[in-house]
Amino acid sequence: MNTSEPEFNSLESAQNELSSAGSKSITLDQIQNFKGKYPKQLWFLFTVEMWERFCFYGMRGILTIFMIDQLLIAEDEAKLRYASIQAFVYAFTFLGGIFADKYLGFKKSLTFGALLMIIGNGLVAFSPHDLFFIGISLVVIGTGFFKPNISSMVGDLYKEGDARKEAGFSMFYAGINVGAFLGGTICVYLGKSHSWQLAFLAASIVMVLGLATFLITKKYLGPIGDSPLKNLLPGKRRLKELMVYLIAALTLPFIYIMVQNTSYTDYFMYIIGPLALAFFFFKWLQEKDGAARKKLIAALLFIIFSIVFFALFEQAGGALAVFAMNNLHDKLLFFHIDPNIVNNSSNAFFVVLFSPLLGLFWLWLNKRNKEPSTIVKFGIGFLFLALSYIIMYSLIYFANSDGMSSLNVFTGGYMVMTLAELCISPIGLSMITNLAPKNLAGMMMGLWFLGSAYGQYFAGLLGANVVTAEEGASNLEKLISYCGGFQQLAIGAVVVAVLMFILIPVFKKLMQGSR
Repeated sequence: MNTSEPEFNSLESAQNELSSAGSKSITLDQIQNFKGKYPKQLWFLFTVEMWERFCFYGMRGILTIFMIDQLLIAEDEAKLRYASIQAFVYAFTFLGGIFADKYLGFKKSLTFGALLMIIGNGLVAFSPHDLFFIGISLVVIGTGFFKPNISSMVGDLYKEGDARKEAGFSMFYAGINVGAFLGGTICVYLGKSHSWQLAFLAASIVMVLGLATFLITKKYLGPIGDSPLKNLLPGKRRLKELMVYLIAALTLPFIYIMVQNTSYTDYFMYIIGPLALAFFFFKWLQEKDGAARKKLIAALLFIIFSIVFFALFEQAGGALAVFAMNNLHDKLLFFHIDPNIVNNSSNAFFVVLFSPLLGLFWLWLNKRNKEPSTIVKFGIGFLFLALSYIIMYSLIYFANSDGMSSLNVFTGGYMVMTLAELCISPIGLSMITNLAPKNLAGMMMGLWFLGSAYGQYFAGLLGANVVTAEEGASNLEKLISYCGGFQQLAIGAVVVAVLMFILIPVFKKLMQGSR
């Protein structure tokens, strides 16, 4: 990673350069006409998202283990409940995006979501066994209001067509994973070695840091994320905002019930997807610009392919967590470490390592007119994903008679899997902001994360039915079954990659010159 001063201004230098604007508002043109590779505001959003991801991934990394170890839930059922929680988290980003577009604006939506996440994790920390599901339900709703809107604000830092946007999202994605690495490591360590209360308390405390950072630095975002109702009379605006908060409160008991009963999750996923598509096409029909309509269809197709990607990819908190707990040695290179810490933090570590480099690599190719299109990057991502599962399948050849295999090979698989993710997630975030009209940016970002919700949901089904082992099986039999599941996931990823390459001409026509 190149850390030279012109390219990677620190948060402190960004603060200094913008301090003169503290007493006056910054215009959008001033923000978007920045020099260098990254706007200064990116570092503030980077830091806020870093702490939020510490909170989210720290909690995510211990959910399945906690349910098996403390709530005494069976392994396959714990995987399904984990997938339900993850699905609801991302499903609510669609609603959060709509509410931000129409009523709250990105800034207020983010603040409200952060407060709910702080309270939710705090409740679980106070009483992990009694308040687990009510606390997790609050985190679900809070993340829905937080997640899509900070990503949309990153997109607004750039003018339309700015080639630097993908590098910006790659750097922002690195920030996400700095937090994910720290949260995934610290919370798993605290939960397994000290107490589950400390693990959830840590997630709540860092979210306080994230919210404080945003409240201090949001003035440097100028008009980005302001309320869409700012021209209304204050009384009318507050009434509409209050209605949003009331709707969020009313959803709490439904989420609480559904995360405890995965059959309800099935019904929810059967309903929310068609409703979201109906709303999308309602907005699509209202769009008069033919080019914009084609771009929206392209974005929708990318979202559909992302669902398949995340269904194959998102096994970390479920099947891979159980596999790491039962079938891996604790030796990584020259030291000993809990395999679940490796499982929960490897992906984030490699994202931090490779994301800025890959972002700069795309910029380098762009300057030479050799940068691959988004559809090609997606296809490459699926090929990397297939390779990662082939590596994990090879664990069967490193196992001993007790069914214990190599943590080094497992970590190598994660490294390749991370390259797959970097060809999909940050590219997808940038793609949505490129293809969506400004008035639908929050909705489309929410739809992208709703796609992630379905990916999480299908990942849970794959984890419980494909990457699984029979109850009562020996450790060696479990390893053989899990490795067979990895092989099937690899085959599926190759098939999708081939399909995406076949569809390149279709995507080019729909994207109307956007890459």
